[in-house]
Amino acid sequence: MKTFLQSKLLQGIIVSNVIILIVIWLNNLFHSEKDGILIYSEFVILPLLMGVISAWFWRSLNLKSRSIIWYSILDGFLAIVLSYIFLGEGTICLIIVSPLIFAFVITGAFIGKAMFRKNNQTLNVSIVSILLVVFTVDSVSDHHYRNMVSDEIVINATPETIWKHVVSFDKIKRANTYWLFKVGMPSPMQTTVTAYRKGAGRKCIFSNGYVFDEKIVTFDINKDLTFDIIGQPKDPEIMGHIDIERGQFLLKDNGNGTTTLVGNSWYSLKVFPIWYYDLWAESITRNVHLRVMEHIKEISEQN
Repeated sequence: MKTFLQSKLLQGIIVSNVIILIVIWLNNLFHSEKDGILIYSEFVILPLLMGVISAWFWRSLNLKSRSIIWYSILDGFLAIVLSYIFLGEGTICLIIVSPLIFAFVITGAFIGKAMFRKNNQTLNVSIVSILLVVFTVDSVSDHHYRNMVSDEIVINATPETIWKHVVSFDKIKRANTYWLFKVGMPSPMQTTVTAYRKGAGRKCIFSNGYVFDEKIVTFDINKDLTFDIIGQPKDPEIMGHIDIERGQFLLKDNGNGTTTLVGNSWYSLKVFPIWYYDLWAESITRNVHLRVMEHIKEISEQN
C-alpha cells in the first residue's frame, strides 16, 4: 500500500513536470521571435494544468488538504529546478516567479481533485481543453507594456553643487540595504561620461561588471539630465526580461538652499501577468533610483 501511494505521488509530480516542460519547449520552438518575452500563460495556465495533471494521478489516494498543498509545493519546486536547468532562468528570476508557480499549482491540484471526484469526463476534458486553448491564444498574442517610475529626495545643497554628481559619480561604497541586491541582483555602482554635453556617451556600471550604455539627450545644466539607454546587459536575471529605455534626473531649486532631486525611469516589461511582475519591476527600479540618489545626496552635502 505504501509503495502504491509513493508511486502515484511521484507519477503525479514527475509526469506533470515533464508534460509542462515539453509544452514550454514546443512553445519556445515555434515562437522564438518573442525575444525573451515570458507570457501570462506560462506562470498561470501551465501551473494550473500541472496541478490538474497531478491530481489525476492522486485521485484514488484520498489526500487531505494539507497533503495536497505539501505535494503541490514539491511539484512546483521541481518545476523551478527544471526551469533553472533546462530553461536557463537565473536564481533571482526564479525567486520572483516562485510565489506564482506555487500558488497556481496548488490551486490546480484542488481544482483537479474536485473534477476527478465527480468523475465527469466531459467536464474534465472541457476544463483541460479550455486551459490549453487559453495558453495557445496567449502564446500567439502580442505583449507590450511600458511604465515610468519616479522618485524624489531633498538634498541640502544647491543645484550647482549637485549637478556634477548627477552627470557622473565615483564608486558607491555604501552597503546595499535592498534585499534583492543583497542576494545577488546587480546594483548600481558608478557612472562615467565621455563629455559634459548633449550627445555625450554615459555608462552606468552595476555590480558584477554589468554596464548600461547611455546617450545624453537633454543636458540642461543644473536642471535636467535625460539619457536614452542604447545598450544593456542580457543575463538570466530580471535584466533579461525588462528593457530600461530612458532615465532622467531633474533638479528643482527650492529657494532655501535645498534642492529636490527627481529620478525618473521608463521601461518596457517582457514578463506577464503585469499585475504581478510590475510590482517587482517598480520595486527594483525604485531601489536603483534611491541607491544612486542617496549617494548623490551624501557626496553633495559633503561639499
